[in-house]
Amino acid sequence: MDHGLIEALVAPGPHPSLGAHSDTYGRIIGSWAGELNRYQDGKSVASASVEAHFTWVLEGRAVQDVWITPARADRQSSPGAGFNWYGSTLRVFDPATSAWNTTWTDPASQLRIELVGRRQGDDIVQIGTRGGRPIRWTFSDIIPASFTWRGHILNFDGVTWALEVEMKFQRVKA
Repeated sequence: MDHGLIEALVAPGPHPSLGAHSDTYGRIIGSWAGELNRYQDGKSVASASVEAHFTWVLEGRAVQDVWITPARADRQSSPGAGFNWYGSTLRVFDPATSAWNTTWTDPASQLRIELVGRRQGDDIVQIGTRGGRPIRWTFSDIIPASFTWRGHILNFDGVTWALEVEMKFQRVKA
């Protein structure tokens, strides 16, 4: 049954009002496949496949994505090393702060995280909290064919960051 949601939601590109800020996330619009590694005490302790899909939505004024771990092709055959993420992020640009207000929601884990994203050089850095602790999610090494995403949490010393998750993505050809 088609209610026209996709047609009303998805936009062909960024809204002109975003100007140069559209390039912050515009570089990762598309579909991606990769490998996720979870870290503990600086060592990789688990891995799983991952897929992510990014698109312009809401007249091109926002970027929405879907992150899936393990990837759909592996969800039945692979337990995903304890991962079961199937969530979505909505990023809306705020011209007053020159930042992207970002909300990640995963119904399976009931996790909801709010972050603020900004371009820093060639990277995208999103800062927020999870369970009261500061987190930093970074998109780096962004080129047309690939990028890396890293999730850090602030250590209890309040100074150093610990890597929790790293995902290396390759663009999926349409």
